[in-house]
Amino acid sequence: MKRNLLLTLLVFVVTVLVSAQTDLQPVALVKLTKTEPITVKQLKTEVQKIESQTGKTLTVDERKQVLDIMINERLALQAAERDKVSVTDAEINQQLQQARSAMAQNMGRQPTDAEFENAIKQQTGMDLASYKEQMKRLATVQKYLMTKKQDLIQSIQKPTEAEIKNFYELNKAKLVRPDTVRFSMIFIPYGNDATAKAKAKELAEKLVKDIGTNPSKFDEAVLRGQSNTAGYQAGDGGYLPKTAEAQNIVGKEFITIAFSLKQGEVSRLIENVKGYQIIKITETYSQKTLELDDIYQLGSKVTVHDYIGNYLYQQTQQAAFDRASKELVDELRAGGKSFQIFDKLIAY
Repeated sequence: MKRNLLLTLLVFVVTVLVSAQTDLQPVALVKLTKTEPITVKQLKTEVQKIESQTGKTLTVDERKQVLDIMINERLALQAAERDKVSVTDAEINQQLQQARSAMAQNMGRQPTDAEFENAIKQQTGMDLASYKEQMKRLATVQKYLMTKKQDLIQSIQKPTEAEIKNFYELNKAKLVRPDTVRFSMIFIPYGNDATAKAKAKELAEKLVKDIGTNPSKFDEAVLRGQSNTAGYQAGDGGYLPKTAEAQNIVGKEFITIAFSLKQGEVSRLIENVKGYQIIKITETYSQKTLELDDIYQLGSKVTVHDYIGNYLYQQTQQAAFDRASKELVDELRAGGKSFQIFDKLIAY
């Protein structure tokens, strides 16, 4: 029995060692200006990221495509270094600040460092340092592409009026704004325990009693809610479309109540998993097929005409970027001497 156990342990150790050695082997060598290996472990890491995002196991051919992308990135980075094209830390920090500002807009306040880093971790699976490193690589590749293929990218033309109108006519049936309301909201969050929840309910019931169905008293309560000592949050709730997607976010009861109210009316107390709410409808919009001059998204100044123009321009821009990227990759790969692939290791 001891002999069998030792044999099992020996086989296990050997398997681990062989696997570790395989992980360190290069599955490809990039050698435009210097020899840079891409190891089996690095390829595995990229493949596992994609498999985690897509929920499917990649085939060997799909792994080869991932490896090709990794090779192309390293070729571009080596070429950028050779041609002295770089991205500063200040540029990366500016991009991070833009992401942080967008998060603050969604939250209604500035996120803490921990909240921001946690959001990055949830969305990308990377810590902040790794995410910044990836951002710098991608930004460097993009900057190099813009530098080398500037003429092609700058040759992009904006869509004509005829193209915008033709797109509108072909897609008019899809350009429908559903029944929508805008609302102001008072929100009394739950605490983390029964005592805090009881206090939240007591405050919610007091507010309901004070406000009743009086819109003016609701507005007064909203103003008091701007104070940090109010015990509740209040303000504009934004626009709510009557769609299944919106209902999945706010709940069936909230949707039902919101669309049963007329403009200026105040709701009864609404409870969800996070707290108590009282709302007042401030604007109402009936379902409508949008015209070119209509606002595409309520709350913005972007018209349907603007939206279609931007959409068509982005399509043309993406096609130009794809062409520029292909041209650059073909140039960097020309002659087949700038990289080497060890096909047998792709299957690992």
